[in-house]
Amino acid sequence: MSAPGWHGRVWRLAGPIIVSNLSLPLLGAVDTGIMGHLEAPAYIGAVALGAVVLSYLYWGFGFLRMTTTGFTAQAAGRGDDAELRLVFARSLLLGLIVGILAIALQGPILRTALALLDGSPEVERLAGAYFAVRIWGAPATFANYVIIGWLLGRQRATTTLWLQLLMNATNAALDFAFVVGFGWGVEGVAAGTIIAEYLAAVIGLVVVGRRLVRIHGPWSWSATLDAAKIRALVSVNGDIFLRTLCLVTTFALFTANGAAQGDAVLAANAVLVQFLMVVSHGLDGFAHATEALVGHAIGARDREALHRAVTTATWWSGLVAVGFSLLYASLGWLLIDALTSLNDVRATAREFLPWMIVLPPIAMTAYQFDGVFLGAIRPKPMRNGMILALGVFAATYFGLAPFWGNHALWLALVLFLATRAVVLVAAYPRLRREATP
Repeated sequence: MSAPGWHGRVWRLAGPIIVSNLSLPLLGAVDTGIMGHLEAPAYIGAVALGAVVLSYLYWGFGFLRMTTTGFTAQAAGRGDDAELRLVFARSLLLGLIVGILAIALQGPILRTALALLDGSPEVERLAGAYFAVRIWGAPATFANYVIIGWLLGRQRATTTLWLQLLMNATNAALDFAFVVGFGWGVEGVAAGTIIAEYLAAVIGLVVVGRRLVRIHGPWSWSATLDAAKIRALVSVNGDIFLRTLCLVTTFALFTANGAAQGDAVLAANAVLVQFLMVVSHGLDGFAHATEALVGHAIGARDREALHRAVTTATWWSGLVAVGFSLLYASLGWLLIDALTSLNDVRATAREFLPWMIVLPPIAMTAYQFDGVFLGAIRPKPMRNGMILALGVFAATYFGLAPFWGNHALWLALVLFLATRAVVLVAAYPRLRREATP
């Protein structure tokens, strides 16, 4: 395939994923905006802390999406129709089991998490109320991870776009109705989310079910529960779980140490994190496209396709990252004002806005090479890089916090992303040699 052909292939995957992914932080911005126009910053902080608690579950088990994409893409590259069915069945079964366990253990999870986070009593009370509602959406959340992962592995990016837009539009509409219309506060935000998640899961299962019917061959429960395949799935998922746990821990430390500096700093950081989420989800569009293309190339043992997928997607991701930096440099203060009407939060967020201007190009490489290693189903370099990055984050913040305060927290986040990038780039040549002999 020619170079222009690869540019088109990357964009056919990345374009719908970018739109789909950007709807997620934009939804978070809607939640923050609704809370930010209530009477106190505690409401923004409560949603931020509640989201951190849930992140240990939802991001922690995000491997359900990641590994499903990688295994599906490699099965498609090999032309293995039977494995396409089995990957979906195994991952969905695991997701539903984890979701039910999360509901059963919600009490200990919440108590442990709030004990580790240093919010004000009012913020913690509201965060607990938010969590108590949101946790009931866990089975739907994990089912959606598997559905999206399988569709991405099959390079059906447009289908994932419509599913995500349906879920997020429903969520935003219900948030507005429940909070502004009915006055339900943080519970209304949580209720809108879980209703939208279950709606998307049901529709997604129908969509995937119809595609699986068109793949010829019988279902086999014995093959689905094959011990060797399950051990391989658990092993890969274990490494990605540890990697993701370090990621979530970093953001938990970021939120908790922001909270320790007062509700205004906590709320300002929550506003700026929405900017970072827009960057992350936008650039992850190219990373997800890379996952699907790299997995397919490795399944087909095509080294040239692997090289083209990585270089083309990375070039576009870098260009978009620079665009984000220019956007925040020119219009960041207006975006802050749109998210909150509280003057002290606005002033604090503007003080730390420059960090968000320098972050996108640094984050881009980490995100892109996550996609490479996920598509290759090579999680160990990701795990090792994330452990090292967490150590860099902690050393930077706790070493400089007495002198720089919240600026040390943002510097630590920048170095965290840079460390991940360096480790993965260094490991890529070996992956390329070994994955496509």
